[in-house]
Amino acid sequence: MTSSETTRSRGRPREFDIDAALDKAIAIFTERGYYGTSISDLSAALELTAGSIYKAFDDKRAVFIAALERYITLRTERLQQAMKAARNGRERVRTLLALYAASSHDDEGRRGCLIVSSAVELAISDPEIAERVARSLDVHEKRLVQFIRQGQEDGSIAAHVEAATTARLLLCVLQGMRVIGKTGRGKKEMNSLIDKAMKVLD
Repeated sequence: MTSSETTRSRGRPREFDIDAALDKAIAIFTERGYYGTSISDLSAALELTAGSIYKAFDDKRAVFIAALERYITLRTERLQQAMKAARNGRERVRTLLALYAASSHDDEGRRGCLIVSSAVELAISDPEIAERVARSLDVHEKRLVQFIRQGQEDGSIAAHVEAATTARLLLCVLQGMRVIGKTGRGKKEMNSLIDKAMKVLD
């Protein structure tokens, strides 16, 4: 479901830029979590009245789901852009690791990842959101499998590497980067993980 599908006021002109509002919602939900964010918090962060928020969304949960979907979309677009320079399967894996490392240090790292925080906070209490998070992670895992197999076909990744298991291991590394990034790690510290993780492809 897209952000437009979660809005209540289909077909009515909005008083604000929905994507700009969701970008601000992503920031506050990532920093405070779902349960730690109130409608008052959203109103202040989005610089909108509660009434304006309710005109566009049914409730806080609808804002969160729309923000989560936009977050996934933006991350996917960022990845696709970064992948344009990758020449083979191995470089695609490295590019993905580098993208996560870049998001896991200093201020951006401390803000954290909305997917990770959602998985931790809502996996048990909200099955629908849990399914959305699981679907997103599954896409990442399948993407890694694809990159590894491409690397094996083009000779940049060892033929003996078991694609599915290695992809799952790398997924754990990627998500783990975002978790420890919350503790205030530095750029050099996070980038040093890339070469270590790449050794599983040899």
